[in-house]
Amino acid sequence: MTIAQPTVDVLPRRLAPLRELVVGVDGGGTRTRAVILSGDHILGEGTAGPSNPLRVGIANAGAAIREAIDKACAAALIHRDDIVAGGIGLAGVRRKDIRTRMREVLIEGLGIKNIEVITDGEAALYGATDGAPGIVVISGTGSICCGVNRQGKRVFAGGWGPVAGDEGSGNWIARRALQAAAQATDERGPKTCLVAAACEYFQVATPDDLATAIYAPSMTNERIAGFSKLVIDAARAGDKVSRRILNEAGIELGKAAATVIRKLKMEQERFQVTFVGGVFGAGEFLIAPLRGEISRVAKKAFIAAPSFSPTIAAGRLAQEHLRGWPVAV
Repeated sequence: MTIAQPTVDVLPRRLAPLRELVVGVDGGGTRTRAVILSGDHILGEGTAGPSNPLRVGIANAGAAIREAIDKACAAALIHRDDIVAGGIGLAGVRRKDIRTRMREVLIEGLGIKNIEVITDGEAALYGATDGAPGIVVISGTGSICCGVNRQGKRVFAGGWGPVAGDEGSGNWIARRALQAAAQATDERGPKTCLVAAACEYFQVATPDDLATAIYAPSMTNERIAGFSKLVIDAARAGDKVSRRILNEAGIELGKAAATVIRKLKMEQERFQVTFVGGVFGAGEFLIAPLRGEISRVAKKAFIAAPSFSPTIAAGRLAQEHLRGWPVAV
């Protein structure tokens, strides 16, 4: 299986290739981000479409990763051949066989021999705590929680995808909002401005046309998940139904975090909890109930911003692997 050709022009090679350039990638169900690092310096960044292999397939995921990397190389004024190592953090690679196949395809398609593929949760966790014990809760198109304790044990909760899980994610919030809009239209549920918001977002004239739009063959989970942004807007405008949905999302994410904490036996410890992902733009509508669930099992836990982004974290892990250091994820 090969990767499609890049969709951007790549600049000519430098006369003297730079040393120790690495690339970090963070890929999920909506977009892929890449960053070129030289030591602690960011030389260039690039973005592309989704790269979760479970959602788009291994070949398409590889193509998106290559596009993002080539854009980052163009911004950094380097050639891809100047990169000596890559750290690729992806959603959808928890299974070893998928992770192995993804790595093989990337090595073949990118020409970078030193490539490590890890889960997006592992990259985000490392970026959140800089390798220290702690918890990261991720909520974007999908959702997952990952934690590590002082003994180096790692535990995951969530990440089951839109059919079996992803509670508290953008997709989950959007689907709950669409259910609320349908119930309001039928007068089976309370009135909500989500009805008008859904018609606007899915570009239909009346609520009765929503079913045609959301069940269209071209509709994707990513497109549905994008509706969660309008749910957040509605909550800020005072819509009670939207606020209830976000509160329930926060509780679900909190339950995942509490499960990880219990499995790691960290209830009596002081550690950092970090939130990553676009859904946390909802602010306290979602974070307050999440914090409440965590405080019930770990009163010493504290919330702090990530030390660095998952993209940079993946690049730093590539640097550690290149130097033969233990990869602390």
